[in-house]
Order: sequence, then structure tokens, then C-alpha cells
Amino acid sequence: MKYATIKKMGNTKQNVASVIFLIIFKKKMKIYFAGSIRGGREDAALYLQIIEYLKTFGEVLTEHVGDPNLTSLGDDGPTDKYIHDRDLQWLQSSDVLVAEVTSVSMGVGYEIGRAVESGKKILCLFRPGSGKNLSAMIAGCPSLILANYQTLEDSKIVISEFFKK
Repeated sequence: MKYATIKKMGNTKQNVASVIFLIIFKKKMKIYFAGSIRGGREDAALYLQIIEYLKTFGEVLTEHVGDPNLTSLGDDGPTDKYIHDRDLQWLQSSDVLVAEVTSVSMGVGYEIGRAVESGKKILCLFRPGSGKNLSAMIAGCPSLILANYQTLEDSKIVISEFFKK
């Protein structure tokens, strides 16, 4: 219906401006969620809950990370090259990266590094009460937002603030 209204407008410049406005402001945010797969799946249930919350802000391209059936074998594609290329394409097409970084994962670190290089907006979530150590490469990176949290509710508050900025 909005396009029909635009069509009836007499001024061509206004038509173009209105279409551009709709494209820019009606576009759904693309979110790349990163969490440990081969580094360990002990937080898979938490990932699923975070992903469900992220969906209120846009399309989560990597919902499979929260799949309880996905094992630490990382068998979500036919080959490692396929997984790399698919995930990199998703990362490049995303608007933001949200990473749960409590569980050590080389893949998540790689994805964060690529997102930093691409100038993406990045939120890293870490649970200091987990007894795990956060990588200095994440903690010391000025190109991302690092947020400590303890509960799912804490993470939701941090995520909401991240998307308001």
C-alpha cells in the first residue's frame, strides 16, 4: 500500500526520496551471532535464549549456533571449507556481530577479527563468574564493546543498550 501511495505522488524527486527512505528505514537488521561450537557446547542452551532475544531486533543469520542438536564436532555443513565460506558470507552481509565469548573458541575469535577489519559494530558478552579467562585480544580491543554479565536478564539489558546506540 505504501508503494501505491508513492506512485500517486506527482514529484519524481519525492518519489525517489520516499523509496530510499523505505529501503533504509524498513530494512531488517541482520545480526551475526557467534558462540562456541567446536570449542565446546556447554553454553548452547544459553546461546539459544540469547538468539531468541536477538530476533526482537532483527534477523539472526546464525540461528544454528543455538541448536541443541549441534555437537562440538561442528557438523553443520558438508566440509570445513563450506562452513567457512558460508559463515564468512553471512558475516559480511550482517550489520552487527554479537558474540558470547565466555567459552574459548578459535572460530569466534576469527569471526570477531574479521568483523573488526570490516568495521562492523561488535558486542562481546562475557560471564566473569564462569571461572574462565577472557582473551586479552578481546578484552584489549578498542573496536568492540565488551560487556560483563551474569544472567540472561543481564545480557538482555546489555543487548538492548547496544541496539539503542
